[in-house]
Amino acid sequence: MGRISSFGQHLYTGRISFDFVGRRMLWYAISAVLVLGSAAGLGVNGLERGIDFKGGVEFTAQVDQNDANTVDDLREAVVDVGLDAASEPVANASGDSAVRIQTGTLTQDETSQVVSALESAGATEVSQNLVGPSWGAEVAKKALTGLLVFLVIVVLFIWAYFREWRMSVAAMVALAHDIVITVGVYAWSGFEVTPATVTGLLTILGYSLYDTVVVFDKVRENTRGITASTNRIYTEQANLAVNQTLVRSINTSIAALLPVGALLVVGVGVLGSGPLKDLALALFVGMAVGTYSSIFIATPLAAQLKERDPTIREHTAKVLERRAKSLEAAGAAAPAAARPVTASGASGRRQPQRSSRQQRRGR
Repeated sequence: MGRISSFGQHLYTGRISFDFVGRRMLWYAISAVLVLGSAAGLGVNGLERGIDFKGGVEFTAQVDQNDANTVDDLREAVVDVGLDAASEPVANASGDSAVRIQTGTLTQDETSQVVSALESAGATEVSQNLVGPSWGAEVAKKALTGLLVFLVIVVLFIWAYFREWRMSVAAMVALAHDIVITVGVYAWSGFEVTPATVTGLLTILGYSLYDTVVVFDKVRENTRGITASTNRIYTEQANLAVNQTLVRSINTSIAALLPVGALLVVGVGVLGSGPLKDLALALFVGMAVGTYSSIFIATPLAAQLKERDPTIREHTAKVLERRAKSLEAAGAAAPAAARPVTASGASGRRQPQRSSRQQRRGR
């Protein structure tokens, strides 16, 4: 713990520094690969929409013992009916004595066949709920509207708080980066997109924005009055801000990811499927990517955009020129210090010498 504390202290004082801003092209390349991979997942697999978005029938079967074996038995019973719309049903436990099974759109006759199959497999009572695709379209429309409103509020908030449009742009790029990669994980993994997933996406946007704002706040503190300084340029102060908040970002992320990871394990490994799994996956991926983007994307991009400001560019040129002159002066002074010492009169000064004992006896 002591080493971690001293490590964080060294990062804060600049004694240890990671070059996040200077190596931004490397981070951009990594993010580009992740974004392109996510886009490829959407193009190849698409998103597996849940029943709330594509419509279907949801059966709720009451059972005496609700465990993983009962859920599997009821799922197999529905598959054995042999209906195309019910060939891949989604089944999960609901409460202590119920199993919920979701299928595609069925006719009344097909619905009756599924109910009979469930009752034959051990269900004591089966109820059904028809979910129309129009309801799912309405949910998707409201989710998109909520996302757009959120993004507009984010832009206005950052612009008003930092008085800097470049930070708003960098934060928006980081948010888009987080959304695309999270959606790409859903495309490649085949997890269903449900209203719980949308809730998770909106939640991680808030988390990612919070992490970014904390780093930006430190950047603003470090660069206040930067044009009057002759020691450091803007990008160096921005990089120092990232290092100073690095330990906090890592600690916050670990503290947030541990319980979310536990939810994901329970949702996938214990319950099998359901809203808990959909929500936990979006939160887990989004928080991890949001932490990455606030460190490796948002701040380096904001610093890069700021470098285009004429005032900052002029200040950077002055500081670098001053450094070059200092190095040149130091280089010229170094040989003078190493100049060989010439002999002088002092070097030939005679020192009194003591005669040996044998010489003293011979006197």
